[in-house]
Order: sequence, then structure tokens, then C-alpha cells
Amino acid sequence: MKDRQSRMTGRIVKALSGYYYVQPDRENGSAPASLLQCRARGIFKKKGVSPLVGDKVVYSVTENGEGTVDEILPRTSELIRPPVANVDQAVLVFSVLEPALNLQLLDKFLVHIEHAGIPAVLCLSKQDLAASGEKADAAREAARKVREIYEPIGYEVIGTSARLAEGVEELRDRLTGRLSVFAGQSGVGKSSLLNALVPGLSLETNEISMKLGRGKHTTRHVELIPLGNGSFVADTPGFSQLDFAELGIEDLGRCFPEMRELAAECRFRGCTHVHEPSCAVLAAKAEGAVSESRYEHYVQFLNEMKEKKRRY
Repeated sequence: MKDRQSRMTGRIVKALSGYYYVQPDRENGSAPASLLQCRARGIFKKKGVSPLVGDKVVYSVTENGEGTVDEILPRTSELIRPPVANVDQAVLVFSVLEPALNLQLLDKFLVHIEHAGIPAVLCLSKQDLAASGEKADAAREAARKVREIYEPIGYEVIGTSARLAEGVEELRDRLTGRLSVFAGQSGVGKSSLLNALVPGLSLETNEISMKLGRGKHTTRHVELIPLGNGSFVADTPGFSQLDFAELGIEDLGRCFPEMRELAAECRFRGCTHVHEPSCAVLAAKAEGAVSESRYEHYVQFLNEMKEKKRRY
């Protein structure tokens, strides 16, 4: 039996090729210890549980200088895609242009974040494109539209430009003391933003393919980047589409905060907000209190989920 004194706590900051890299917890203000390469105990596999990046764990050091993850401490949250535990907030990075702002994709991300019960911050990158040049008007209009739609329903919107270092300090303040996951369409400048936040980080970035209107994936695996002061950012693999596999049809309306608040006023319990009489959501939409684009995307997602259900 292992000596209990050798059991220590830390956080998994990277998972790669069956190994988990644990950042040991700091003791009494000491400098952070170097990462320890660990394997997970076989008991996790038997239980059908996998350690995730972000997990707080109990680990022990083996004779060969590596470690073993012995226990996963209780999680406060869990994202399925990207697979990260104990996320305090999601920073959804969308560019005002290049690639063009995709509100449907933004709403799809927000549905998944709301379903996971994680607060979201909207980060509008590449604000320098709105400063001057032939694309400035389109970029400014995109930024105005996002603020007009999303701020009234409670989402914080931060404009940034990694190139001009605009909004970087405001974003850094929002990240302090939290584990934040950065997510968004490929090519929106997540890596450039992280490079601006962490000097010397030098994450690989790729130019946008103008022909395709999107960037190539630059991130290969989920990894936590320490920002200091107990702050971590999860740089996640770029992805441009999400499915609703883990979401039930009845959950969808609750993932739109403005609809969630109105649902209690609907005449029918379990109202789908599509065709029912005396629907508070439809009434609010008619009055302009629910955004047209948000409602359209809700209906699209609902139909997508129903179609998937019929297929299986």
C-alpha cells in the first residue's frame, strides 16, 4: 500500500498520448513545481471515467520519477467538446471580419455553454479592421450588431485587437483567478490573442485562407496555459461545427436566456415557442423584445434536433 504522505494534489494541464501532465499545487507561496508526467490508474477505465484537462486530482510519485493519477476530485463543471473540467467561464472569440461574423455559429456555441452551466464572455477580435480601410464600415456594423443583440440579454462583449493590443488588458482582468476556455471558429485569432496575453508564448498562428474564408487548425490538443495569479486559459482545438448529441429537445429553450425567462409566462407547460397560442416568447418576438436572428437560430436548431431524432 502506498504511503499516504506521497499522495499530493495538483491540476491536469495537458493530456497527450495516454499521459496526463499534472501541475502540482503550490505550497505556502512557493514557486510552481515543474509538470509531472502521469498515467491514470486502471480503476478509472473500469468505472468508465476519464481524467480531463482541468481536473483537480490526487496523485502519487512512482519509483521511476513519473506519477500516477489516483483520484479525481469533484468537478464544478464539465465540457464535452472541448473536453475540459472545472471551467469557470467560456470566452467565445469571433472576429468582426475575416472570417465573416457567423451569428448562427455564435448561437450554437452559446447553447452548448449555457447547457454546461458556464458563464460566457463574447470577445470580438480583429477590431483594427474597423478602424480604417475599405472594410471598416462592415466591421463596425458587425460589432454594433453583436452588442445590440447580446448585451441586453446579459452577455459581456469585449472588443480586442491583438495587432494593436486593444482590449487585451480588459480581457486579462476578466481572466484573472479563473480557468477560462477559449473557443470559436478557426481563424478568428485565438492564438494571436493568447500570444498578446502571454508574452513569449509564441503559439503557432495561421493566416486566413481567403478562398475558404476560414483558418486552418493550429491547435492540436487541449492544454491549459498559466497566466499567473491562479489564472489558466484552455487553448482548444479549432472546430467549426458542433452537434447537439448531449442536448435534449426540451433543453434547447432553456439554453436561450431570454426565452428561459419568458417560458413561465407561456400558457402551456413545455411550450416549444413555435406554434402554441398564448406563447410569451412569440409575443415578445412580435414586439421586438426577442431578436429575430436568435429566434430563427432557435427554430433551426430545434428542427435539426428533431431531424436527428427521427433518423435514429
